[in-house]
Amino acid sequence: MKLERLMTITILLLNRKRVQAQELADQLEVSLRTIYRDLDSLGQAGIPIVSYTGMEGGYEIMDSFRLDRQLLSFDELTALSTALRGLESTKAYDRSNMDLLLNKVGAMVAQAEQGRAGEGDRIHIDFTPWKNSDEDQSRYDSLRQAVNDRKLIRFTYTSRSGGEQEREVEPMALVLKNYAWYLHGYCRLRGDYRIFKLTRIRELDILTGTFVRREESLAQLNERWKTPAKNELNEGISAVLRFKASAAISVMDHFDEKNIERLPDGQLIVRMTYSSEHWLIRSALHYMTDVIVLEPASVAAKVRQLALDIASQYDGLDKE
Repeated sequence: MKLERLMTITILLLNRKRVQAQELADQLEVSLRTIYRDLDSLGQAGIPIVSYTGMEGGYEIMDSFRLDRQLLSFDELTALSTALRGLESTKAYDRSNMDLLLNKVGAMVAQAEQGRAGEGDRIHIDFTPWKNSDEDQSRYDSLRQAVNDRKLIRFTYTSRSGGEQEREVEPMALVLKNYAWYLHGYCRLRGDYRIFKLTRIRELDILTGTFVRREESLAQLNERWKTPAKNELNEGISAVLRFKASAAISVMDHFDEKNIERLPDGQLIVRMTYSSEHWLIRSALHYMTDVIVLEPASVAAKVRQLALDIASQYDGLDKE
């Protein structure tokens, strides 16, 4: 316990210009006498701690003892700190561990640049998914433990088409992408690596059996993820969409400016290549009456028919 306390004090002193003994006592929940003994122990261990008296007094570590940050620039450290604070919002990591990690990163900033540390406060990253329930957190915690312990898992998974199937998987890694968590795993049913979206996993069961981790690295798994998307894009479908002026904000949020043509009457023409006809149709339906598919004509006809099918589902509903 004392060793952990001494490490925490050292990190705090490295990360701060000057810290008062009472602040250390409050943060570590020990007496002032204990803090004084700990500071004395650190001094005897060769850490050059200097004390200052008065209203602005406190304890600090001599400049010469600051950690060497030659591996990372100040801007890189600031970016790292900002990203870590964004991860705090996901509840994916233990808060105490995250606080300690953030303090360690901060300790790598030389005192001469401490005045610039506030630059990181100008950017806030929040990775919290829109849907972030206790059930989601519990599922994540169980999967993370299974990955760490190399435990086989079994669950029911819902595919994009809506079909459900039981899977037995060797969990490899968890990945946060586009505000959603995914599991990299080796699916024994398919005999290959697969990516599973956590929100589509139900009836998760952590099995007693373990597995020998396969040689595929996380970088290689991620590359497997990206490669199909590239192929789909190359073989994709080109489309021309016309949006109403009232949909301009939504268009700016979802499309690159280079793909947008603004018409004099405020309408917008968007030219895009979609990975498949399926995703083009889904996108068009998402915008409801704010968009018309101009090209290709075959997709426009399918969207029109789907709109009629949707309308027919409501026929006579008010008479029930």
